[in-house]
Order: sequence, then C-alpha cells, then structure tokens
Amino acid sequence: MPLGPLLFCGDPHGQWQHIIDAALQTQARAVILLGDLEPARPLHIELAAIRERVWFIHGNHDTDHPENFANVWHSELAERNLHGRVATLPCGTRIAGLGGVFRGTVWNPKNKRPAHFYNRTEHASATPRQDRWQSSAPLRHWSSIYPDEFDQLSALQADILITHEAPGYHEHGFEPLDTLARRMGVRMTVHGHQHDCIDSSARWAAQGFKSFGVGLRGVMVAEGV
Repeated sequence: MPLGPLLFCGDPHGQWQHIIDAALQTQARAVILLGDLEPARPLHIELAAIRERVWFIHGNHDTDHPENFANVWHSELAERNLHGRVATLPCGTRIAGLGGVFRGTVWNPKNKRPAHFYNRTEHASATPRQDRWQSSAPLRHWSSIYPDEFDQLSALQADILITHEAPGYHEHGFEPLDTLARRMGVRMTVHGHQHDCIDSSARWAAQGFKSFGVGLRGVMVAEGV
C-alpha cells in the first residue's frame, strides 16, 4: 500500500482520469471521493487502477437515475461507502462520512422544525408501493439525509469527517454539521457539493476543527493526516 498523502476528490460527475493520475503520481495511500460520482460503469471498473485505495460517500446526483444508483450501491466497492459510519484507514486515520443532502421533504435543519421522517423506513411506510425504490423510500431520497443517520454518527469518534453538504462556514452550509463534527471530536472536515475550493481552517479556534471545500473535479492533497 502506498505511503503517500490522502487525496480528497471533489464531485467527479463521471470523470475519473484526473483522479487516477493524481493517485498514481502522488502514491496516495487513500483516495476519498466526496459524492456526485455518477459513474457510467460500476465504480470498481471506473477506478480499477486504484480500486484498493478508494473510499467514498454518495451525493445527490447519484440517485438521479437507476443506472447511477446501481453503479454506486451495487459496485464491488460498495463496502467502501463511508456514509453513516467510521472506517480506519491502513495508516490509522479514522474517517467518517455523511453522504447526500438535506431535503425539505425529509429534513431541513435550517427551518428548526421537526423532520418529516426520522429514517428511511418511516419514509417508505408513507410512500405508495409503486413509488418505492427497492421496497424502501423513493430513489431520489436514497441521497437524502435522515436524522437517524446524523444521530448514529454523533455517537462515534473520528479524526476526519467527510460530507457532501457544506458545514456552517459556507454561505449555503449547515450549522448542525459543525455540531456533528465537534461531537465526533474530528480535527478536520472536507466537503464537496458546492463546487468551491475553500480553506476555512483559519477559523479553527472558533470552530474547533479545520474545514475545507474541494471544487468541481478538484483534488486536495492532504499530507500528515
């Protein structure tokens, strides 16, 4: 396994060669995808040259079509989805993930109202059978964030938290993600989705953690984490 840096990769939207090239050139020990993957083929095929290093979360566009869903959730790399859990990389770094986005029809923390559904099971129960996806909530909402996923992560500890949505420092971000990061004791958060390349680590003292946004098809090289 390479002993190089971690690579955090902004929304690839189906483009992979720049990620493969960066991973090989830097000898990255892990390649971490921040959502909106949209692979045209199963993810393990798209990233065959570096598949043993790949970790990911899904984004909102990964449920736009059944093909997108299948190529992510049914890929041979499906066990590398970090959503809702913590994994320990070979270098010992603990990394947690929260994929997807907040949607008002499920839960929008900004409006301070209770969520419409606590989890996907509740949502499925309220969904007509013909509108369910794989006997659960509609396909689109497989990339919606539910409170139970947030609560599950809140009880865990990690060094890094990756999210598709931005935390509170971003003008379109969500303060509850800051709360989540502090509860988990992370020292760094990294997100995609907004297609901005942003370093807000100067706010570390106020936030309690460093935070970074990675731009559209961008690659952030992180040494010593």
